[in-house]
Amino acid sequence: MAERRLAGRLGALDGLRLVAALMVVCYHYLALTRPWGHNPATIFPTVHKFAEFGWLGVEIFFLVSGFVICMSVWGRTLGDFAVSRVSRLFPAYWVAVPLTALVVKKWPEVTSVRGWDDVIVNLTMVQAGNNTRNVDDVYWTLFVELKFYVLMAIVVLCGVTYRNLLIFCGVWTVAAALAPSLGFPALAAFAMPQYAPFFIAGIAFYLMRRFGSNALLWGIVLFQLLLSQRYVHYRIASNLGRVAADHLPTWPVRLIIIAGFAMVGAIALGAFDKIQWKWLSTAGALTYPLYLIHMFIGMTLIHHFRNKVPAPVLVVSVIALMMAVAWLIHRFVERPVGKWIRDSMKRGIADVRLNSPARRGSRPRATIPSAAAAEGTQPEPVPANTFSGVGTR
Repeated sequence: MAERRLAGRLGALDGLRLVAALMVVCYHYLALTRPWGHNPATIFPTVHKFAEFGWLGVEIFFLVSGFVICMSVWGRTLGDFAVSRVSRLFPAYWVAVPLTALVVKKWPEVTSVRGWDDVIVNLTMVQAGNNTRNVDDVYWTLFVELKFYVLMAIVVLCGVTYRNLLIFCGVWTVAAALAPSLGFPALAAFAMPQYAPFFIAGIAFYLMRRFGSNALLWGIVLFQLLLSQRYVHYRIASNLGRVAADHLPTWPVRLIIIAGFAMVGAIALGAFDKIQWKWLSTAGALTYPLYLIHMFIGMTLIHHFRNKVPAPVLVVSVIALMMAVAWLIHRFVERPVGKWIRDSMKRGIADVRLNSPARRGSRPRATIPSAAAAEGTQPEPVPANTFSGVGTR
């Protein structure tokens, strides 16, 4: 099947990321006891019933991430992929880590910093790999995303093609399905059976957008939707506690997951291509810095002012403040520092290529231009990555 001609930014994808981010923010501010000192259900009896399912924004983000990362690797070398991920993820993160540490160090009301060694190691973003405590609990999803990038890097090395991505989805599905019973911790760590269905479905949805839908791709999506149901009870227990997992109905969780799949599927099929509101682009760009700073800083503010400001006003004010700070980070850190990192890494990669002569007998890899390139048009712009996850467990 020929590639489709792709053009225009996916405004609906940015909007979905914003909705997912606000779901998680509301979960942290309206469903958890920590910022209020007691069960917030007594303060927000109606909203609390919805907010306690906001952690599902994480699953939606992983779904979107599979779509976006598949889009971003197309036609790129491994070096290009590394440059795009590093320049996207680290600038805002390098601001969020010390900012969060300073706030909770100054006002250790909801959490505290165990030591500055932890803060320094957190700047690498691989702290979960060496059992270092996260400065902010939201950072756990960053390590999940990094492992996904490692897996996608293998695809890039082999060549990003329709066929190779289908093989990748199949191999990953088998590994994720069998990992819990095989007893190999390393396999389970990288197969990520709890989250793999969302990343894999996102990849399949992007293939639908690029090449059109067919029974094979829909089969992959439906299979992942079924596999995702295996861990519903586990995810409820992780976020709301074992007692809640044993007593809360699971149908709202399953319904939200289905809705997330349906929404990304509709975007893949072009149902929302006419949505091109400019503010959605900005909103999508804010989701990552918002996710990085909102949890412990926002919780500390709520806890500090909970007896001085009416609860609804306080929550709205803190959300507005977090979004304003996220915009400042995006405008004055992500943009300039991201550009500097991209330019610096590109020069470094160019030096490596210049000083690494090709092996004797090797031939340059042939590349197949995309349909857009063949027609003399620009490929579809790559939206900035999902905030790479959100701070829920």
